[in-house]
Amino acid sequence: MPGVEVTGAVAAPSHDAPVLVPAGTYRLGDGGARVARQGPVLLGRHPVTCARFAAFAAATGHPVGPALARRLKAPALADHPVTEVTFADALAFCAWAGARLPTGDEWEAAARGADGRDWPWGPAFDPERCNCAEAGWGWTVPVDAHPGGASPCGAEQLAGNVWEWVADPPDEHGWRTVRGGSYLDTAWGVRAARTLPADPARATCTTGFRIAADPPKGGAP
Repeated sequence: MPGVEVTGAVAAPSHDAPVLVPAGTYRLGDGGARVARQGPVLLGRHPVTCARFAAFAAATGHPVGPALARRLKAPALADHPVTEVTFADALAFCAWAGARLPTGDEWEAAARGADGRDWPWGPAFDPERCNCAEAGWGWTVPVDAHPGGASPCGAEQLAGNVWEWVADPPDEHGWRTVRGGSYLDTAWGVRAARTLPADPARATCTTGFRIAADPPKGGAP
C-alpha cells in the first residue's frame, strides 16, 4: 500500500555474500528425471531478509502493504526472510540490487548439487537441518539458523523456512512458480525437486525469494 513508512527499520545484517553454482550437468526433477546443463551462476547464500527489503523500500519508496510493513518494522525479524511479497515486489528488489531471480533450474541445481541429492544436505531427510513442519517452529526463523542444511555450493535454507519465487515463465493461467517449501511443509514438501504454482499478485506469510546474478565475464566472482 502506498505511503506506508518503513524508514524506522533496523540496519540490514550482512547476508549479501553470494555463492557460486558451478557450471555442470545436473539431474533435475522428481527422481532426477531429466539432465540439464546449468551454471555458472551466483546465488544468494540466504533468502533476502526483512532488513534488506526494508532498506530497498526506504531507498526507493516502493509501496508495501500493511502486513509487510509490520514485518519490516519488527526488530526481531530483521534477520528473518522477508515474506508478504508478490512476484513484482521480488523483481523490483532485484532490479534495485543489480540482480535477478534465479530460474527454477538454477535454483534446483544449487539445491541438489552434482550428485542429484533429494535434500540440499544429502539423500536422507533431517528436520534438524531446516525449518519445516517436523521441526515444530511454526514460524520463520533467521536465515542463518541452519548452516548444517547448506547445499553443496554453500547456499542455505533452500529447504523450508519460506517458499521462494523463481523466474520461470508463467503457466497458462498466468501463475508463477515457487520452490523449496516453507515452515508449514513436511519432508516431502521441502525436497529440492518440489515446485508449486502460485498467484504472482498474492503476497503470503510463507513466500519470499533470493537473488541471483551472472558471474563477471573473464574473472572470478
